[in-house]
Amino acid sequence: MDAARGTENYTIDDIYNLPDGQRAELIDGELYMMATPGRIHQKLVHFLDWTIGNYIHGKNGKCEVYPSPFAVFLNADNEIYLEPDISVICDKDKLTDEGCKGAPDWIMEIVSPSSRPMDYNKKLFKYRTAGVREYWIVDYERNLITVYDFEHDEMADYTFKDKVKAGIYEDFEVDFSAISIE
Repeated sequence: MDAARGTENYTIDDIYNLPDGQRAELIDGELYMMATPGRIHQKLVHFLDWTIGNYIHGKNGKCEVYPSPFAVFLNADNEIYLEPDISVICDKDKLTDEGCKGAPDWIMEIVSPSSRPMDYNKKLFKYRTAGVREYWIVDYERNLITVYDFEHDEMADYTFKDKVKAGIYEDFEVDFSAISIE
């Protein structure tokens, strides 16, 4: 994920005017081009979307899960446009035909080599300050799942051999040992 070069201050219009198939994220006037995700990345997105979606459906839950590409506008002025790998939104008033207006309750980012600095630093700060309740960074190259529970100001690390409890649900955990990332 590389920032577009130049002194131009990009806006949401620049996101909408990208050529078909080109994806980018917008953070405070900077445009970050997104690389095409690899096979393992997409396998993890599918597994997490399916696992979380089945849990919510089985509980007749009110939350909805959206895999990328799905637009998240973290603030009202549209200066932050992101496409998290997994977004869980429990307040349906935030959902529009364009995406989510405001902070999702739970976000997961699957780390790619080009996205590592963004996921661990810039997005962590933006998600925390925007009001995201929980943020997971899934880093398969490092065999690491880092869970930030912003509501309780807690952070914990897990591996792909662990079952990881979701903080926004009392009785739900993701069994990462159930997916082969080879």
